[in-house]
Amino acid sequence: MSFGKEVRMSRIFRGKNNMTVMLALDHGMALGPMRGIERPRELLNSVSGSVDSIMLNKGILVQCASPSSGAGIVLRISGAATIDGPDLTAERLTTTIEEALRLGVDAVATSIFVGTPNEHASIEACALLSDECDRFGMPLLAVTALGKDREKAFKSRYLALAVRVAAELGADIIKTYYCEDGFDKVVEAAVGIPVVIAGGPLMDSNSQVLEVAEKAIKIGARGGDMGRNVWQSEKPIAMLKSLRDIIHEGVTAQEALLRYWN
Repeated sequence: MSFGKEVRMSRIFRGKNNMTVMLALDHGMALGPMRGIERPRELLNSVSGSVDSIMLNKGILVQCASPSSGAGIVLRISGAATIDGPDLTAERLTTTIEEALRLGVDAVATSIFVGTPNEHASIEACALLSDECDRFGMPLLAVTALGKDREKAFKSRYLALAVRVAAELGADIIKTYYCEDGFDKVVEAAVGIPVVIAGGPLMDSNSQVLEVAEKAIKIGARGGDMGRNVWQSEKPIAMLKSLRDIIHEGVTAQEALLRYWN
């Protein structure tokens, strides 16, 4: 890894164990002003100091984020498909590495849609983007995205395939889902590249969110990049702090839940 990449990665992965509490705030590009992100400026101001890094799109970064927040910035640079369109997986690159550098971000993110009709286009775009990122010392985060087929999120064989594809393409960070059976194989498929877990749709309870985080970290994930399960919870800041306790301090989900309510 180049020196420039290492500098930027150090602003995303922090603490003695190089872990990250990442807040996913890129949903609006495809899903609109969902509950919890109607006022992104207020949300970003409130989470300052509680997160290691934030994933978001360039418009929200420029209009709503503070340059002095201290959080590492992961810029989403793929999109152009919405929930009301014909195919949520029909993403394209939406900005350039040069623009990411101009904005001073620490990594860029793009999706790969393995096993969908847009598999080829998304994988090719990620592979070519990896070359550009290497040229400029910019870390690349690959998101193993699902589109509307949520069942794949629970299948370790599919997740391991998608994660290995991302690793083979040259990703520096891989975002994927936790699964109860075989998550060790998913982490192994990343060949040492940091894996961060997605939250996905709102889970049934706060305890479930924290249990997923605890299990994933114990098996080898290097952090979490959750959105709805943070900013749609009753207490978003408390949820972030509880996730931080699990990810950075190694506390149990049960203890983190007690801290959440207290």
